[in-house]
Amino acid sequence: MASTLEIELEKLREIIIKIGNLAESQVTEAAKSVLSEPFSEVKEVKKTENKIDKLDVKIDDICQSIFALHQPVASDLRFIMSAMQMSNEIERIGDLAMSIIKQSKSIKEKHELVAKFKIAEIAKEVEVITAKMNRCFKELDASIIEEVFALNDSVKSQSIIAIENIIGEMKSNSKTVISGTHLIIALKHMERIADHNSNVAESIYFMINAKTIKHEKFTDKK
Repeated sequence: MASTLEIELEKLREIIIKIGNLAESQVTEAAKSVLSEPFSEVKEVKKTENKIDKLDVKIDDICQSIFALHQPVASDLRFIMSAMQMSNEIERIGDLAMSIIKQSKSIKEKHELVAKFKIAEIAKEVEVITAKMNRCFKELDASIIEEVFALNDSVKSQSIIAIENIIGEMKSNSKTVISGTHLIIALKHMERIADHNSNVAESIYFMINAKTIKHEKFTDKK
């Protein structure tokens, strides 16, 4: 028969999976909004954001309860510590996705800018990195962590190039200034989503290996 601690830990794991899945769905909706593809109504996306916020609070409550009523050690303690950090990072992913959706409503004539500067490729990588982050936690597969870090680097490098190109377009064509500005903000949000996914991967690495890393040093540690 499972102990109270084991039941609480399993509940915590299930909630993290749930909040991760919700954040992943938000990122998908955000990508669709940037690419002018059909996406859920804003009120539905807002409902999902509220669910993420409530789960974030619930995760903190469960972790605090476990600390207060039990004495977790070793791997259980690492899991709880990682859970609190991951919850905060995932909640931010949801917030940023919502911000992208709101920002996209202000991007006029975005078809031309998005197609010209390969924004679709960046948006796709942001979707993929979020899905990989979730898979990494569900399977506790440390090998996926390196893929998450590589995708984060790719999103950053592509975003830098895209932003430079958009700024160049804005300088040569004043009609694109407003749309270009909003698109740059959306790109910066996508960069941050990739960063938060990378931070979650670091927490998963700590949970599995009892070592703290930063992704810049991951290759050296390998």
